[in-house]
Amino acid sequence: MSGPSRDNPTRDFALLEAFLEMLAAERGASVNTLAAYRRDLTDFRANIGDLATATAPQVHAYLGGLAARGFAANSQARRLSALRQFFRFLVAEGHRSDDPTVTAERPKPRRALPKVLSIADVDRLLQAAREQATATSATPSRRLASLRVFALLELLYATGLRVSELVSLPESAGRGGRPFISVRGKGGRERLVPLNVAAQAALDAYREARDMPGRDPGKWLFPADSASGHLTRQSFARDLKSVAGFAGLDPRRLSPHVLRHAFATHLLSGGADLRVVQTLLGHADISTTQIYTHVLDERLKELVGKHPLATRSDR
Repeated sequence: MSGPSRDNPTRDFALLEAFLEMLAAERGASVNTLAAYRRDLTDFRANIGDLATATAPQVHAYLGGLAARGFAANSQARRLSALRQFFRFLVAEGHRSDDPTVTAERPKPRRALPKVLSIADVDRLLQAAREQATATSATPSRRLASLRVFALLELLYATGLRVSELVSLPESAGRGGRPFISVRGKGGRERLVPLNVAAQAALDAYREARDMPGRDPGKWLFPADSASGHLTRQSFARDLKSVAGFAGLDPRRLSPHVLRHAFATHLLSGGADLRVVQTLLGHADISTTQIYTHVLDERLKELVGKHPLATRSDR
């Protein structure tokens, strides 16, 4: 970056020290905080060429340069915060009449890609849940609990429901062999979500073990002794981690939301239309669904990077 014609290191140093003294005296800034401000402002001066008389275009150029230098969005935001506070101090003290950071936009952090299980890992998870649900040595209560977990997992992977939607399904959901369930999602929006054969079979097996002759099944598909009357998200998350351990998967990688991500990513990798996946997930904005296309892009890059030809050197 090219600096301005005016360059007064003595003045810049004096103003920087005055600013740091203000932070220490009026805001009680720690030694580490003061060192961070000094480092950030000194870096700005080193790249721009002048500190006190910097212009808005120079601030914008500096921030753009941070991105090019590989600084993360949160590091860029911290540098901008330091600059804003410094120039506001200069304006307040009468050293300049304008703030060149006014039009600078805070860098947006890159949205983290969701964790996703492979199809093979999902198969292992469902197989482990199936084995627990069909264990002949289990007590009736243990068998019912295992059948419930198995039905929950099959439903979640088959539908991609939010965990709050899943645990609060009404008792009528999937009853009578209907190939879909009606779900009330965020904002009270309703949508129809299809059931596959595996999910329907797991649900039927759970219902058969749960229902007793002459007993009212109640309001919820997954009733529980809780304030809401149905299974809580926390209880399901614990059950899921238990099955993950039985399947030989790292429980720390598993959560109900990870299975929702797997549902969406596996659909897209199989050629499903993005708008269809958006509808199934209940996303109001398709940009939320598009994050899964980035997951596929990253996975493709990873696979290409592991290809033998990727590291082959010409001979």
